[in-house]
Amino acid sequence: MKAWMLEAGSLALSLADQPDPVPGPGQVQIDVMAASLNRGEFLHGGSRVVAVKGAAQVKRCGMEAAGVVSALGEGVTRYRVGDRVMGRAAGGFAERTILDERDSMPVPDNVSWVDAGSIPIAYAVAYDMIVPNGELKAGDTMLVTAVASGVGVACLQIGKALGAKVIGTSGSAAKLEALRKVGLDEGIVTRGADFVEAVKRFTDGKGVQLAINNVGGSVFDALMQSLAYMGRLAQVGHVDGIKRAEIDVDDLHSRRLKLFGVSNRFRTAEQRAQTIDGFIRDMLPLVRDGRLKPLIDAVFPFAQLPQAVERMKADTHVGKIAITLDR
Repeated sequence: MKAWMLEAGSLALSLADQPDPVPGPGQVQIDVMAASLNRGEFLHGGSRVVAVKGAAQVKRCGMEAAGVVSALGEGVTRYRVGDRVMGRAAGGFAERTILDERDSMPVPDNVSWVDAGSIPIAYAVAYDMIVPNGELKAGDTMLVTAVASGVGVACLQIGKALGAKVIGTSGSAAKLEALRKVGLDEGIVTRGADFVEAVKRFTDGKGVQLAINNVGGSVFDALMQSLAYMGRLAQVGHVDGIKRAEIDVDDLHSRRLKLFGVSNRFRTAEQRAQTIDGFIRDMLPLVRDGRLKPLIDAVFPFAQLPQAVERMKADTHVGKIAITLDR
C-alpha cells in the first residue's frame, strides 16, 4: 500500500510503499476514505508509528482517519467488516491504517467521509475540555483563543450546542466574520494578550466561566484575568512555543479558579476510552443530526498532501483541511 512518511527533524514528506498493517488484539484495519491535518504533527513531528529508514527516522504520518473496516483483530466486538468507522489513527495518511477499537467510533450513515475524517481528534479534545472537565452549561460564556483552528471551531460548535455564549480570538477579522455566521457571539481581533478588557465588556465585568488556551504561554495570564469567579482554564495548545507562565497564587485561591491540562500523552488506554465513550453518548447524536459538523476549509486528494500542508502552514484556513482517497 501507499503511505505518506514524515522525516524527523526536517519534517520532510515522502510517499512510500509500505506493507499493509495487521490489526492486533482489540484493533481494526480500515481502508481509509478520508483523513485530516493536525497542526501539531507538522510543527513537532508528532505521530504514533515510527519506522527506521537508513540513518534517518521516518514516521507514517496522519493522526486521524475514517474508512471501512477491512479486517478485525482478536477480541473486537464493536465492529464488523464493512462498518464505517472513524478514530485516532496509527498513520492515517495511508491507503490502510489501524484503529484501536476503544479509541474509535462509528460513522453515522448521513455523515460524509470528509466530515468523518475531520472529527476524531478536534471534537474529542474539545469535548474533553468542555464537558467532563470544563463543566460548561447553558447560559455560561466560554472564551476560545485561536478560534478558527480545528479545535477552536469544534469548541465553538460544542459550546453553542450546550447553550453557552462563545467569545473567540483570531488575528484575522475575516476568519472571525466567517465564524460569526456559524454562531460566534463575539470576535476579538488579536494575535496577542490584549483581549481582557474586551472580554470583561462583553460579560458585564464578570469574566468567562471557561477559557480554552489553544495558543500557549503568551496568553496564559490574560486568560486567567478573563476568568469569572470559580472559572476554569483549559490548557491544550502551545503554537507560540512558550511553555512557561507565571501564576498569581493569591488570585488562584481567592477566586477559586481551576486549571487543567488536556493531552493524551500520558493517558492510559482505559482513560482515552472513557472520553470516546462519553463522546459517543453525548456528542455523536449531535453529529448525526447536524448540530456538530466540521467546518471544512479545503479538500485535497491523497497525492497532494504536501500542498495541503503548505496551505495549513500559510495559516489562512478556517477549520479543517481534509485529504480524500479515490476508491
